[in-house]
Amino acid sequence: MTTFMQRKEDVVRNWYVIDAENVPLGRVASLAASRLRGKHKPTFTPHVDCGDFIIIINASKVKLTGNKLNDKIYYNHSRYVGGMRERTAKTMIEKYPQEMVERAVKGMLPKGRLGRQMYKKLFVYADAEHPHMAQKPQMIDMKVGRK
Repeated sequence: MTTFMQRKEDVVRNWYVIDAENVPLGRVASLAASRLRGKHKPTFTPHVDCGDFIIIINASKVKLTGNKLNDKIYYNHSRYVGGMRERTAKTMIEKYPQEMVERAVKGMLPKGRLGRQMYKKLFVYADAEHPHMAQKPQMIDMKVGRK
């Protein structure tokens, strides 16, 4: 008996929608990263991008537990001297909600070529509307993590 190895030509990709309203950021990000990798499929192969397309809506209404709204800090650096920029999670959720969710998911994906390829299948929107209705995405219930 041999171990099954999926080929990239044989991957079947589905579209899923995750509603992030009143759900902790880490739970949304971990579910999205797992689906982007394809770990929920029985044909999961670590070195092949066998994941699905993920649409996250209501990113501006994601919940942060504890005192993270004031304590969590996001850093950017322009690569120039003195180019460090700091923003709190409160600023990020008000002005850049998509970037906050994208960063959380990207941090949970593999680093390197394969992770960048998986990250391209993620679409994040601040409100409930998205332009991917033609793909007929299935809704994932965050309470159970299933469609």
